[in-house]
Amino acid sequence: MNQQDRMHLLAERKFLQERLAELPDSARIMRISTESRLRAIEERLAQEPVDEREPARVRLTFNGRPVIGSHGIFAEFGMKAVSNFTEAVAAVAASLTAPLAAMGPIPNREQHQLLITSTALGSFGFELEEYRVGQLPLEEASPVAQALERTQNLLQGTVGTDDQLADSAADTDPRALDRVRAFLQTLADYEAICTMQYRDRGFRFTDVGQVRNSLARLGQDNLREDEQYLDGEFQGVLPKGRTFEFKVAGEDEVVRGKVGPVIQDADELNARLHQAARIKVMVTRVGNGRPRYVLIEAPQWAAPV
Repeated sequence: MNQQDRMHLLAERKFLQERLAELPDSARIMRISTESRLRAIEERLAQEPVDEREPARVRLTFNGRPVIGSHGIFAEFGMKAVSNFTEAVAAVAASLTAPLAAMGPIPNREQHQLLITSTALGSFGFELEEYRVGQLPLEEASPVAQALERTQNLLQGTVGTDDQLADSAADTDPRALDRVRAFLQTLADYEAICTMQYRDRGFRFTDVGQVRNSLARLGQDNLREDEQYLDGEFQGVLPKGRTFEFKVAGEDEVVRGKVGPVIQDADELNARLHQAARIKVMVTRVGNGRPRYVLIEAPQWAAPV
């Protein structure tokens, strides 16, 4: 039972309870029927576990040259745009557990699929829903839900400042970034714009020029990623936020960055604070903005454990 079904049953139970209280004793048949339905609802609420986490849903609508009002959308564009968008989300979701290889199949791609569940009214588009293989507790956001949020942050970052784009790009695997570029390239090629509505947030390109500018800002001339080794020592790690401070040897500089998915338990690093180490980080720069650092390999410690 999902949360929506449970809410319907709770509402019906309340209605029946109120109705039962108002029925006179003389309405015997009506009371028997109402009590029977009430018992059935109570049994179902008691017996069926509640799957409280709803599947992630996103609304993706398009406008521009390939869209004919609310009547239709050119199939070639629609297929390419949705395909590139879903590929981007699947790549981001897969990268949450481990860095992606430069080539080859996206790991666990089947677990990160989106379903087209409906067409979106208004400007033409689609409603997409996470394909669920199993159930997750309410407190855990699924990889697809996280990927949708990161994809939306990245699109928002492309129309924001260099620092905003660097923050969102640093959270995105290089291969997933390529998939987002492919999505924007499709929009630009077909002179289309899109709106992405996810949860209570919306993002919208205002015109094709803005799409092209976003694509250029994601280009490798503007968004640069380099792998670097740093020697020094960890000053501290926040396990839940997965952030670290690392003092570079021989310098006053303290690098602040994020712990990448290659290290599952970030708290383990706190056991070796102030010990000499070499770390490998991905350095992301946008324009002339300050760099962002992500730890992409387990540290090499100068002393054995």
